[in-house]
Amino acid sequence: MRKRLSLLIGVFITVVGWLPGSAQTQPKWKPRDMSRPAPLIVDPGTPSTESNPGRPPEDAIVLFDGNLSKWSQKDGSEAKWKVGSGYFEVVPKTGYIYSRQPFGDCQLHLEFFEPVPAVGEGQDRGNSGVFLMGLYEIQVLDSFKNKTYADGQAAAVYGQYPPLVNASRPPGHWQSYDIVFHGPRFEKDGKLARSARVTVFHNGVLVQDHVEILGPTATGKPYEPHPEKLPLALQDHNHPVRFRNVWIRELDTGN
Repeated sequence: MRKRLSLLIGVFITVVGWLPGSAQTQPKWKPRDMSRPAPLIVDPGTPSTESNPGRPPEDAIVLFDGNLSKWSQKDGSEAKWKVGSGYFEVVPKTGYIYSRQPFGDCQLHLEFFEPVPAVGEGQDRGNSGVFLMGLYEIQVLDSFKNKTYADGQAAAVYGQYPPLVNASRPPGHWQSYDIVFHGPRFEKDGKLARSARVTVFHNGVLVQDHVEILGPTATGKPYEPHPEKLPLALQDHNHPVRFRNVWIRELDTGN
């Protein structure tokens, strides 16, 4: 019986190894092949400091360059948030703002600044959010010495995953999110083919490690089919949170 099982396994491995496109046995490029096309050269930009935002990578799409022309209200009208010197700020009760350009798989960088002095507690303190595709939220909150439910603190995938650690700085300091997002995919009949996944660094610290997003975070409902690209949204949660140095790089993953 063992011999027969071993033989079957050996045959299966052999057949799989000869399947067209098998990366293990028929790679398009041999290791250390000098004729393999080199990656595109990109100026990586510069890191931010407390007083100055950094310079984005050369191939990034800059979403804030001193004005909100690349953002709008939900109805497409001009964004109503406040623009200051090198930043923009939530104007409470004006509503979310949406990127005029839709995005799917991406690398997103943004920096945010919690109000000083800190006012309120729990969810009523420096609350905003980054909605990937307008549906999948990475929470923005003043989580420095501020107790709330774990899956609602800063850098949580809201209502689904707490961050691995609380890497929040005190209010009055610029903080950063670096997000790698892969959107969901749907079959032609609308069935979910692939869930969305996200990786998040908060102030340079890994806090979400390629987690599977379970569906739209605000509703808690299952996935419903939608386009592969949708606008990015920033949340108005009635707190004057500031943002700067917002840029995005579209990812071509081939699927």
